[in-house]
Amino acid sequence: MKDWKGYSAALRERGKELGQLHPDIVKGFVALNNGAAQTKHLDAKTREFIALGVAITTKCEGCMDAHVRKAMALGATKEEIAEALGVAIALNAGAAFTYALHALDRANEA
Repeated sequence: MKDWKGYSAALRERGKELGQLHPDIVKGFVALNNGAAQTKHLDAKTREFIALGVAITTKCEGCMDAHVRKAMALGATKEEIAEALGVAIALNAGAAFTYALHALDRANEA
């Protein structure tokens, strides 16, 4: 499907390029990410599962790649990742269901 290691390496290279072109935005992004990585009440693996769920529902391949790698480095199994993905899939379906109700509501006003 995809050469994830190559993709990840290419993203890092492009990130360096953006950092040279606009260093302040990259510094801000890194600071935000580092702040969000601080785990005081959630364990790090749970944080990665949340990040992974958001990554797939926002369709960010770079985020998905990074958070799968981080989760696995923290000891996550494929089964745990699949379970977290299942939650994200269900929530995404829930959002589509809710928007379908909005569409029907709009149709009722026609």
